[in-house]
Amino acid sequence: MKALVLEAYNHLVYRDVPEPSLGPQDVLVRVQACGICGSDVHGMDGSTGRRVPPIIMGHEAAGVIAALGEQVSGWQVGERVTFDSTIYCGSCYFCRRGLVNLCDQRRVLGVSPGDYRQHGAFAEYVAVPQHILYRLPDEVSFVQAALVEPLAIALHGVQRLPVGLDDCAVVVGTGTIGLSAVQALRVAGCRLIIGVDIVPSRLELARRLGADVTLHAHQSDVVAEVRRLTDGRGADLALEACGYSETVGTAVACLRKGGSLAMIGSYSPHIELELQAVVYRQLSLNGSVACCGEYPDCLELMARGAVHMEALVSAVAPLSEGVTWFERLYRGDPDLIKVVLTPDAA
Repeated sequence: MKALVLEAYNHLVYRDVPEPSLGPQDVLVRVQACGICGSDVHGMDGSTGRRVPPIIMGHEAAGVIAALGEQVSGWQVGERVTFDSTIYCGSCYFCRRGLVNLCDQRRVLGVSPGDYRQHGAFAEYVAVPQHILYRLPDEVSFVQAALVEPLAIALHGVQRLPVGLDDCAVVVGTGTIGLSAVQALRVAGCRLIIGVDIVPSRLELARRLGADVTLHAHQSDVVAEVRRLTDGRGADLALEACGYSETVGTAVACLRKGGSLAMIGSYSPHIELELQAVVYRQLSLNGSVACCGEYPDCLELMARGAVHMEALVSAVAPLSEGVTWFERLYRGDPDLIKVVLTPDAA
């Protein structure tokens, strides 16, 4: 089969590789769409330490069941499916408590951090365990389904917050996750949603998808504007989707006393944080990793048109052209948000 392989750091090659072997509980999926995640783009140069070559990346995907392991039940060849990016054991301390995203044996598709190598979905086929599969509603296309995973990550972050129906929420960073969070906060009933970024096109899209106000971080006093819009108090909630000292600091400063922050961004392993602001204003900081059972809700939201993930798709391109699209994303092309690769020309 053909696959896009990270053979060395910053060196992707589209070439033939063996088809994945099936374990007894595995399902072979013929990939129909796979989104390029920011973690793939940042991981391919070795800076994150989580894509040690050689590795087939890709974890935001959907396709059709092509074959079943000998112990698989409840699934049929030909079914349209998507799958979680997290492979969890189901039996450890955390899995038994429903915290599958914190599984002690957690593996992530398309990731090779050194202690394991789990090839992903930038390929014609990918093998996944049956317990992370989800059927696609008829109303959800393969390209749309390639964005279920980032929506689930955003929804998990929102669910880490004590969202109230009349709350004001600030989303710092309106890339794929931030734009998904704007929609999730709207569905949750927030009264006022404020998007913050430095890319005008992303701020415009945030307004289209549900942000009431957008603020350019380099052209306005974000904290002052948030306070002006909230009678001087600050926002009830914030969601940070970048992971830099400056953006986390902005999110913290935007909060009212007693406010809550969900931290999803992780581009910088270490950040500076104004601890006294957190302590003396009694803020709640909530880490949020991956997703934890949100796939069914996300698929239902997409099927009934409550969220519009297709609006985030900047391009759909053949897998054979993946190297070019990775290079554009790595250079930070401001016109691109989500690129979805397919096995055939779109």
